[in-house]
Amino acid sequence: MSQKVIGLIGGLSWESSAEYYRIINQTVRARLGGLRSARCLMWSFDFGEIEALQHAGRWDEATAEMVAAAQRLERGGADFIVICTNTMHRMADQVQAAIGLPLLHIADPTAKRIRSAGLRKVGLLGTAFTMEHDFYKGRLMHRHGLEVLVPGDEDRARVHRVIYEELVQGRVEPSSRQAFREVIARLVEHGAEAVILGCTEIMLLVRPEDSTVPLFDTTALHAEAAVDLAIVGT
Repeated sequence: MSQKVIGLIGGLSWESSAEYYRIINQTVRARLGGLRSARCLMWSFDFGEIEALQHAGRWDEATAEMVAAAQRLERGGADFIVICTNTMHRMADQVQAAIGLPLLHIADPTAKRIRSAGLRKVGLLGTAFTMEHDFYKGRLMHRHGLEVLVPGDEDRARVHRVIYEELVQGRVEPSSRQAFREVIARLVEHGAEAVILGCTEIMLLVRPEDSTVPLFDTTALHAEAAVDLAIVGT
């Protein structure tokens, strides 16, 4: 079987990008066997520059950077684009409009897996941008018919802090794992049938045993969907 070239926009952060690279290549090997691995290109940002734009609310500049990254991958020979982060799907529509390649949106394989499991009401964990803005929740609700719950103000602030002050810096703290368990439990108390790990670094911290309901890891689901699209003839 032949493979398309996966264009990865990474460095958002590199810790989660490394997980994408690992999962994609392990999945290709499992499906094709032997010494097979993925055909891919990656543009990796200096995340400090992007994080500064995010927290300053300079989203137009961040969008321009994302568009430029996708165009570099297109010129490099990618067949489709994967943005290796949830938050920067805020500008997914603008990126898609600026290139002639498909963009595999991270919310779609996640939602499809949730619906195939017969679930509808889900909790969403992620950065404050992902939990509070409509670009992600809206796609889950309006395109896929899910009911989305987000944590309360204090829990959202706690989750956001752990992501930016610990996980994107490679720190995995037991106290933060306990805090996430408590946030998840409160979402379940409010009726969540499952929880979306809607930040690509959360999978570094949270495990299935930390929740009484199923967890849907967007990193793994997105990476596996990329392989689905890349392997021609499956």
